[in-house]
Amino acid sequence: MIRMNKFLLAAVCILAGFSLAAQTKPAADSTWKKEYRATATKINNLVHTRLEVKPDFSKSWLYGKAWLTLRPHFYPTDSLHLDAKGMEIKNVSLVKGTRQVPLKYSYDDWQMRITLDKNYKAGETYTVYIEYTAKPDEFEEKYAQGAMLGIKGMYFINPRGEEKNKPTQIWTQGETESSSAWFPTIDKTNQRCTQELTVTVDNKYVTLSNGKLVSQKKNADGTRSDYWKMDLPHAPYLFFLGVGDYAVVKDSWRGKEVNYYVEKEYASVAKKIFGNTPEMMTFFSKITGVDYPWIKYSQITGRDYVAGAMENTTATIHQESAQQDARELVDGNNWEGTIAHELFHQWFGDYVTTESWSNLTLNESFADYSQTLWDEYKYGKDAGDAENYNGMQGYLMSGSDKKDLVRFHYKDREDMFDAVSYQKGGRILHMLRTHIGDSAFFKAINLYLTTNKFKSAEAHQLRLAFEEVTGRDLNWFFNQWYFGSGHPTVDIQYNYADSSGLASVIVKQTQRTGKIFTLPIAIDIYTGKEKTRHYVWVKNAADTFRFACKTKPDLVNADAEKVMLWVKKENKTLENYIHQYHYAGNYLDRREAIDFAAKKQDDPQAVELLKSALNDPYQGLRRYAISKLSLSKQAVKSAMESSLATLAQKDKYALVRAEAIAKLGEYRKPEYAALFKAAVNDSSYTVAGNALDALGKLEPDAMAEQVKKLYGSPMKGVLKQVVMSEILKLGDETMAEKIIGDFAGMPLSQGKFEALNGLATYLSAIQDKQKVKWGVEEVVKFRDQIPENFRNQTDPFINGMVLKGILAAKSKALKETPDDKALAELVEYIKGVLPEGDKKGF
Repeated sequence: MIRMNKFLLAAVCILAGFSLAAQTKPAADSTWKKEYRATATKINNLVHTRLEVKPDFSKSWLYGKAWLTLRPHFYPTDSLHLDAKGMEIKNVSLVKGTRQVPLKYSYDDWQMRITLDKNYKAGETYTVYIEYTAKPDEFEEKYAQGAMLGIKGMYFINPRGEEKNKPTQIWTQGETESSSAWFPTIDKTNQRCTQELTVTVDNKYVTLSNGKLVSQKKNADGTRSDYWKMDLPHAPYLFFLGVGDYAVVKDSWRGKEVNYYVEKEYASVAKKIFGNTPEMMTFFSKITGVDYPWIKYSQITGRDYVAGAMENTTATIHQESAQQDARELVDGNNWEGTIAHELFHQWFGDYVTTESWSNLTLNESFADYSQTLWDEYKYGKDAGDAENYNGMQGYLMSGSDKKDLVRFHYKDREDMFDAVSYQKGGRILHMLRTHIGDSAFFKAINLYLTTNKFKSAEAHQLRLAFEEVTGRDLNWFFNQWYFGSGHPTVDIQYNYADSSGLASVIVKQTQRTGKIFTLPIAIDIYTGKEKTRHYVWVKNAADTFRFACKTKPDLVNADAEKVMLWVKKENKTLENYIHQYHYAGNYLDRREAIDFAAKKQDDPQAVELLKSALNDPYQGLRRYAISKLSLSKQAVKSAMESSLATLAQKDKYALVRAEAIAKLGEYRKPEYAALFKAAVNDSSYTVAGNALDALGKLEPDAMAEQVKKLYGSPMKGVLKQVVMSEILKLGDETMAEKIIGDFAGMPLSQGKFEALNGLATYLSAIQDKQKVKWGVEEVVKFRDQIPENFRNQTDPFINGMVLKGILAAKSKALKETPDDKALAELVEYIKGVLPEGDKKGF
């Protein structure tokens, strides 16, 4: 599953410009640290679940009938405990042939405790029938207490059609343990069963569930009953039901159905968004050695979806942000990594499932790493390395270095969905792959999958698979990375002694924890183009490695494959980095060189390196090099202009052209006006937006004219941000309904984060107190939707920059008009939504 945390954290870093690690504070309540989170005990095992359900859109209820077939796990039992959240229970019976024998039970809104008719032995199956009404909204209102993902399991979106421009939909969200809010079950990851589901809906809607759509029956009352069947067992949290007025765009893979359920306006671009799915299925089948194991694969989008995406078996759901229009896709499909992530879960998470939330990384680290594997395969090694680097930075910036990857103590199971389980876990897999080699790595994951297929697993089973394939004891690796916390911080010193002809590499581990890591690394020594590689083990607080060299090397490069999850400091010179850029070759080698040169832009050699980087073979590094240019330095400005102009006009990639246009705008030269005016009409929103912004630096009136033409027309991304920024600065009171309303209607997403600055600018500028209050209420509502375990990372930005910025503007206005009671009440209201520490100075 992709939680929105990933996107929210990235947005916070970009917008706020601070390190999340610096903002992290320990939780006040630490009693959870003493509670061991054991794998759920199995008393009864699910065998089969049959459901007949009918949603009531007028009440947001689900009328259901469930037939649960179970058997004792090992010990005899005369009772059954089921998770069933917020339901009205109407009938609980044992199925005896054609008869139903009522059973005694108790129920507390969370669990049913059923007394069976006798003591059942291991291997002896029985079927319980339950008739119920699920009331998910009422249950959440009573118990959720602001949880981001809620606990209600089933979501009715605009059920009565009261919200304009929003479709009526139903979708479910089972992870972590919320499937039991729409059907009774044993809601644990170590349970599995086959499934049948019949759903009755208005004939205008389509449905999606797990497995195969076996039949559809039209009913006399204008409804239709769809029968879905899942013949292979999977965990209850992966059960799914989706209902809505979708376009279903059909595709296929080796004779299996591959379908894309999208809102109808996106039908024409559905294959541009999801169309790489069959190729991904082929690739993932090849590298795992396990052909895609399920009967079909469908993907559906959900309005107001509470996360990024979810890997329900054969039926993945994506939030609405997956739906991009044709102009957005010109810049590249920003959802492709998520599509790969959720698909790989069909192997890691669905085919083999973590036995407990403590072992969540068995699901999420592989899904996270799939994004690196896919980019590497599809777009080249640089693209894969770039994705790997982004994941590494996501973990390092998260301030999560005190958490074990596999951890048996946590405050809430939702806390496991973090940068440790995901990004750190993915980087650990990358290190392991590099250490043992591709052949062994992929053979081992095949062994893990085939040994544990249709079962649950824990991290030790992954270790055993790798040990069996490699013949090596890997406890040192798993104890260090899976059952330990943190990462190394290293100081690497390179020296050469002419007298002895020895090059030395001194690696000091400086992490404050005192923990010493064992790190197998490669060290490359370069003389001109010639490279000699040495493999060494870093095992101590300080290690020195010496290599005989006839002459002083041009470069000595530790962690030559650039895979280590560490924070490092090196004593390389500019000359070393120039050599590294041209000859070491890896994405991170070149990026490091760009970073170093960017700090030395008074040096002609550094400027020349940056100029070379403008023509880097990887478009991501071309963009990065452009972004690092300091045009306040005349030498840099003169040296780069011709290259920037060429890139702005001719680069193959829209995002490179956009970055170059933004830099050209800093020259403020009239001769570029024609280029900017033409680029405002580019098919790429990013190119058009950057061009419009650049035009404004030259010809503000021309920009204003373009803004008037563009406002009201369909647009997204950077172009919308630039246009709205100009509109917002004007503080036009008549636009409040649209500006604040649009923000209110956005899902919890990176886009909503990016809209905060513009909204704050607008609210600071307008005078209408009620409209300002409405806008502040929407900001606060958004702030409070973020899960509690990430609030200490997001609140400093929302409170400290957005809300305090609005408060500062209104407080200044109050000083100028101290008798304005309504304004004084507004100022007090804004203060009231801020924590005490952020009220200082007002």
